[in-house]
Amino acid sequence: MSDGLSRRRFVEALAVSMVSPLASRSAETAAPGTVINDVSRLNPVRVSEEKQPRSTDEVRTALRSWSGPVSVGGGRFSMGGQIAAPASMHLDMRHMHGVIAFDASNRTIRVQAGMTWRDLQDIVDPYHLSITTMQSYSNFTVGGSVSVNCHGRYVGHGPLINSVRSLQLVTAKSEVLELTRSQHADLFHAVFGGYGGLGVVTEVELELEANSRLERIVHDVRLEAYPAFFAERTRSDPRVILHNADLTPPDFNAPRSISWVTTEKPLTERRRLIPRDLDYALEKNAIWAITELPGGNRLREKLADRLLLETRAVVWRNYEASLDAASLEPRTRAMSTYLLQEYFIPVGRFLSFVRDMARILKLHNVNALNVSIRHSPPDPKTVLTWAPTEVFAFVLYYKQRNTERASAATRAWTRELIEAALHNGGRYYLPYRLDATNEQFDRAYPEARIFSALKARMDPESRFRNLLWDKYLRHA
Repeated sequence: MSDGLSRRRFVEALAVSMVSPLASRSAETAAPGTVINDVSRLNPVRVSEEKQPRSTDEVRTALRSWSGPVSVGGGRFSMGGQIAAPASMHLDMRHMHGVIAFDASNRTIRVQAGMTWRDLQDIVDPYHLSITTMQSYSNFTVGGSVSVNCHGRYVGHGPLINSVRSLQLVTAKSEVLELTRSQHADLFHAVFGGYGGLGVVTEVELELEANSRLERIVHDVRLEAYPAFFAERTRSDPRVILHNADLTPPDFNAPRSISWVTTEKPLTERRRLIPRDLDYALEKNAIWAITELPGGNRLREKLADRLLLETRAVVWRNYEASLDAASLEPRTRAMSTYLLQEYFIPVGRFLSFVRDMARILKLHNVNALNVSIRHSPPDPKTVLTWAPTEVFAFVLYYKQRNTERASAATRAWTRELIEAALHNGGRYYLPYRLDATNEQFDRAYPEARIFSALKARMDPESRFRNLLWDKYLRHA
C-alpha cells in the first residue's frame, strides 16, 4: 500500500481554519493521578499531575514549582512510553501552538513547539509556501518531530535537523537557551532525537520551501535493481520532491516506486489541502478487511494496480503533505492495534537486509500491511543519529493483538529484525516499542554515552525522564 494520496484513494476504492491565538489564562492542571498513553494505547503511565502550558514562561514556572521527575508530550504518536514517566509532572505541549515570527519573503517561520504541521500548513499555504521536511502525515507536533528527529519522503533532505535554523530550550534549572549550529552547538545536535531528555523545546525556527504542483510517477522495479534505480532515476533527478517504494506481503520482493515530481500539468485535484475532520470509516473498514479476511492481499494488489497504474494524479505539494493520521486508525483498539517499526540500512546492504527481513516476517506470520522504503543522506553531526552513513529506511506497518502473549511474540521477532539490521551495519528507530535489549541499544547507538554525559551536565538530577531513557540510559 503506497504513501500519500495513493494510500487514501486506494482504501476509498476498497470499501481551513487558521490556528487560534494564544489564550491569556494560565496553564491548566489536570486532576492528580492522570494516566498518559500514546496512540497505540499499549503504554499507560500514571503521572502525578499534568500541565498544559501556553508559553515559555509557564513552562519555566511549572519546572520551578515541581522538584520531581518531568515528562514531555506532544501529539503522542510515539509508541513505547517516550512521552511519560511514572509519578512525573507531565507537560502537554499541545496548547503552545502560536506563531512567534513569520518572514514569507525569506521563507522562515518561528513557532511554538506544540503547533502541528497541519496548523503550520494552514498558515503558510496562502503564501504559496510549504514545509521543507516533515512526516508523511500532518498531525505531529513540531516539538515532537524535533524530539524524534523525524524524516519524511523528501528526496535528499534527510532528517528534520537539516531544515531547522534554531530552537529554544528550557533546561532543568528553568534557564532559557537559544540553540543553533554555532550557539550551544553540542545541545543543538543532541536535542534532535533526544526524546525530551535534555529539556523542554518551546520554540522552533524552520526553513520553508515553495509550494509546487506534483505529478505521481509509478514504476515497478526488480528488487535487485532498486538501489541503482533510485540512484539513477530518483536521487539524481532534481524534479523529484517526494519518493518511497512499497514492499507488500507475503514475499516483500517487488518494490513499487512512487515518486512525486514537479510539473506544470493541470491539476487533477484542485483543493490545496486535504480538508480537516473527514470521515475515514471506509479507510478503517478497508484496512480491517485487508488484515483480517482471506484474500486481503490479493484484493489490495488488484485495486492498487488499477489506481496507481491507470489513474493520473497532479496535486499541490501541500495537499500531498496534509494527510491525516486518522485515516490509519483502526475502527477500535479494543482487541488490536496498528504499530510501526523502522530500520535504517546502509545502501550497500539493501538486498541483504530485505531478504533477512522478509524471512523473519514470513517465519513469524507477522500481520504486516506493508513496508515503505525511504532514503536519507548521511547525518554525522546529530549525537543520536540514525543515519551515520547514507541509508535506506524501511518503515514496517503491522497489526498486533492487545494481549501480553501477542506483545511477547512481537518482542521476539522484533529482536530478530533488530539483529538483522545490526548485522547489516544499520540501526533501528527509537520512537517505537521498547523491545530492543539493552545490549542491542548499545550496539545501535554507541553515541548514547555522549548523550548521557551531556544529560548529566544539563540535568544532573535526571529530572527529564520517560520510559525510553529509564530503560536504556540508566543501565549504562
